[in-house]
Amino acid sequence: RAKKQRKSLGERAVAHGLAVDDVGAIDSERVLTFIWRVAGRPTDAPAGWQRVRPLMIILDNYAVHKSQTVREAEPALLAANVHLVYLPAYCPELSAMEPVWNDVKQHHLPTRSFDRVVDLKRAVDDALAQKAQQLRHAYVKTMNFVHPAT
Repeated sequence: RAKKQRKSLGERAVAHGLAVDDVGAIDSERVLTFIWRVAGRPTDAPAGWQRVRPLMIILDNYAVHKSQTVREAEPALLAANVHLVYLPAYCPELSAMEPVWNDVKQHHLPTRSFDRVVDLKRAVDDALAQKAQQLRHAYVKTMNFVHPAT
């Protein structure tokens, strides 16, 4: 028996109603692309581009985060004022994202089963945007309490 030929990323994206960039494995290159985007580095950045303010990116010990590709990129990241900080192994309680993600799952995603991946992605994106807005409002409220407007 011949093995069933795998669908291309484009075919998988179309089948799920997604863009090609939204499908595929999360590999080291995808992680680095994300880190540079978060850092604000333009795609046409000149050699020696550097952030004005330091950026600390907290990572867990997922193999992709600690891959050789990421390790090799660390000197360029440091030169750009981007610092990778790794959480200790088996310490999810140290991750500030864990309670946020738990709240999103428990309170902002009332529907948990979806027929199409695009519907799941849309629901998660909406829930995360709602949580981000909630966190921004809480931050502003805290800042107004600490430094009341005159």
